[in-house]
Amino acid sequence: MLENKFEPKIVAFCCNWCSYAGADGAGTARKNYPANVKIIKVPCSGRVNPMFILRAFARGADGVIMCGCHPGDCHYMTGNYYARRRMTLLMSMLEFMGVDKNRFRVEWVSAAEGARFAEVMNKFVADVTALGENVKLRDLRCKK
Repeated sequence: MLENKFEPKIVAFCCNWCSYAGADGAGTARKNYPANVKIIKVPCSGRVNPMFILRAFARGADGVIMCGCHPGDCHYMTGNYYARRRMTLLMSMLEFMGVDKNRFRVEWVSAAEGARFAEVMNKFVADVTALGENVKLRDLRCKK
């Protein structure tokens, strides 16, 4: 009998200068991370509007992760500081909406940390898989 194993839909917002390069480094080093992680390249983590994360959840994402440069190493000087403040507020809002806090994560990954990028993605996917399908924001999802 075929068993339906839950595969979570994961959206990853990655800054162009560090995290996306880290993802590229993970691929170059042949470090595996799940194929169900859909990476969206953004110029800087500071450009990630909290509405992007809410929209990802509303469109069916089971987990969302935002990756940026380490604080102090931003290509645009202060972009990740702005992102950190916004995402802290977003986490409070998600908690208020009843979304499990483990469905959203912020990680700082540099371009030289390809192995760490793969490790972070594997851990996040495992955590979201343990939580199961995101049904909390089902009402907001767009109907086909």
